[in-house]
Amino acid sequence: MKANIPESNQERIVIIGGGFAGLTLAKKIAKLDYQVVLVDKYNFHQFQPLFYQVAMAGLEPSSIAFPYRKLFQTEKRDFYIRIAEVTGVDTEKRCLKTSLGILNYDHLVIAIGADTNFFGNENLAKHCLPMKSMGEALHIRNEILTDYEYALSTTDYEERQGYIDVVIVGGGPTGVEVAGAMAEMRKYILPKDYKELNPKEVDIYLIQSGPALLKGMSENASKSALKFLQDLDVTVQLNSRVTNVDGEFVYLKDGSKIKAKKVIWAAGIKGNTIEGLPADSLVRGNRVKVNTFSEVIGLDRVYAIGDIAYMEEGDVFPQGHPQVAQVAIQQGKNLAKNFRNIQKKKPLKAFAYKDKGSMATIGRHLAVVDLPRFKFSGGFAWFVWLFVHLFSIIGTRNKVIVFINWVWNYFTYDQSLRLIMKSKAPDTKEAKENEVV
Repeated sequence: MKANIPESNQERIVIIGGGFAGLTLAKKIAKLDYQVVLVDKYNFHQFQPLFYQVAMAGLEPSSIAFPYRKLFQTEKRDFYIRIAEVTGVDTEKRCLKTSLGILNYDHLVIAIGADTNFFGNENLAKHCLPMKSMGEALHIRNEILTDYEYALSTTDYEERQGYIDVVIVGGGPTGVEVAGAMAEMRKYILPKDYKELNPKEVDIYLIQSGPALLKGMSENASKSALKFLQDLDVTVQLNSRVTNVDGEFVYLKDGSKIKAKKVIWAAGIKGNTIEGLPADSLVRGNRVKVNTFSEVIGLDRVYAIGDIAYMEEGDVFPQGHPQVAQVAIQQGKNLAKNFRNIQKKKPLKAFAYKDKGSMATIGRHLAVVDLPRFKFSGGFAWFVWLFVHLFSIIGTRNKVIVFINWVWNYFTYDQSLRLIMKSKAPDTKEAKENEVV
């Protein structure tokens, strides 16, 4: 069985993954003289920086997702999209093994991104809530709202704390943003929706293994973020590490424990895996080692870009680039230029990352921004964060919906998306026979 892609006289570029890196590359090479095939297990692009707002019921999922087919409606006829799981690659035969069958390639681009890293701890993987996909963000929303409902009927104080308290592990941008959003939900939403609960009983913990928040950003950003969170009554524990979670308690390295059923894990990522790549091409964190042209070391016509790629860049990034959106986007653009250079038989261009800055929001009028020349925090930083993220979202409709949601929330101190939506499998004969009456 083979994936149903018409044969062509043009060389075929297969891109695995439609994240920031893969999508940027696909858009740039769609008009070149290649046959392009984009393969992804979802049929839409997900705007990951705003997953936390979906998890906190601030945005609806469709407002930060955009269908691939709509995005490429006007592209040439020799551009194909296939929704499939990639199960392996044969680099000698130059083919992919997918859930749709075999897919041959002339050039393969691996842009499969990264997933949550639980560092081999099975209990953490079992009991913690990751947030690396839209589905996981929705699951967190459901868990938070469901536990609030349970808490209303729980008279025992200690048991109720398990439902309403939350532990967030990881003091990077995701952890900081989730903690800030949870604090605002406690302040503005609980008194309206859950009047029987005492907001003062709700404890929010942010656990960071290092001595500072927002590693990789400036000292000013780190200190400002800590102050903002403490002002929001978030309990921040620095130089602390979670060693175990059992569904009832969170255990810390110093021997203490916190009663909480919800643990949101934002403490690390690792590259997604694909069978068939040689072991010597993989480095720490399951990343694929590439040269400065994004070519996978030791393989011909195989490339890796985005979070999955490990590229050393002289003395500037001797341990590889940070796994952030800007790196992925710039690598996608650079590889597109090199595919154009290959056609024109011109020299390839080495990748050089241009750091445009980083930012994180903590709450209303609270954000930190590090730009190459300026570093600032507070209200102006918050508006800059809003502006940058709004215009980074794909699709005019999505921009408008997100803008309306943000404006509504700004003036009303409220959100209207607190729905507990759980999927249900269709009834089957076997399920009905096993149903207990």
